[in-house]
Amino acid sequence: MNKIRIGIVGYGNLGKSVELGIRQNKDMELVGVFTRRDPVTVKIITDGAKAYHVDDAKNMTDKIDVMVLCGGSMSDMPVQGPLFASMFNTVDGYDTHAKIPDYYNAIDINASKAGKIGIVSSGWDPGMFSLIRLFAEAILPEGNTYTFWGKGVSQGHSDAIRRVSGVKDAKQYTVPIESAIDAVRRGENPEFTTREKHKRECFVVAEEGADKAKIEQDIVTMPDYFSDYDTEVHFITAEELEKNHAGLPHGGIVIRYGKTGLNEEHNHTIEYKMELDSNPDFTANVLIAYSRAAYRLNQEGVSGAKTVADIAPAYLSTRSAEEIRKSII
Repeated sequence: MNKIRIGIVGYGNLGKSVELGIRQNKDMELVGVFTRRDPVTVKIITDGAKAYHVDDAKNMTDKIDVMVLCGGSMSDMPVQGPLFASMFNTVDGYDTHAKIPDYYNAIDINASKAGKIGIVSSGWDPGMFSLIRLFAEAILPEGNTYTFWGKGVSQGHSDAIRRVSGVKDAKQYTVPIESAIDAVRRGENPEFTTREKHKRECFVVAEEGADKAKIEQDIVTMPDYFSDYDTEVHFITAEELEKNHAGLPHGGIVIRYGKTGLNEEHNHTIEYKMELDSNPDFTANVLIAYSRAAYRLNQEGVSGAKTVADIAPAYLSTRSAEEIRKSII
């Protein structure tokens, strides 16, 4: 069996988790990791795979079937996504919800020209939660859908804080407001503002001599990330961050409350919940599954940008159509 040859762009938490996840998928192999750092300083664990400088990727278009993009959504992927889509099939977990349409269009232009496929925003939200929202709305057209995240560490928001001037390191927790969840479960169909559903807690290690007041202001006013939420910023030491915030848990809930019947007398609730010990590990496994889909679809001649909503679930599975019908359907 010819294995799907995977490349990884970026070797932070997510990139390392993608490497681990590939080891659990027998139809895939890691070719290499592409980094902006000196490749000599990057130690990967996969026998036979190598670390390359990101600029070397353009010389390896015939050696990689799918490139998994593991950079940050704030500033890495808006540049790297379209660039790599012009050379490779790509999969990413771009998660700046408000900017997904523009990002999709940029990927679509370059991937279509190259005859490649670019699957965008395929983590767990956006991604798996997106599918649940779509299914639930289609099944219960009269109703409301609610999404709650956390409590957990947001990799994208943590990365956004670390890019603030004066910040040495940081972790950000998304915290759902329990009274809002309870109101939804009671069937009240409440209307929430963004601020009424979640708050954000930031634990920040400032560089020596940095203006902490300015750092806090830059964080709480950051558009698309913090400005629409009640945000708490706590300044702590690097030792405290390592001791108390080393993990990367996350999770969340999607709830659809709907009504059916002649007089809408029947109430229905669809609830989908995830509890994740490791946000990057789980996100990586979603990206890996969609890498399989990207490879198969491109082999069929499909190109351009796609989202999880465009791809049939069978393309994600290692099982044949017959096995799916027998064992899962």
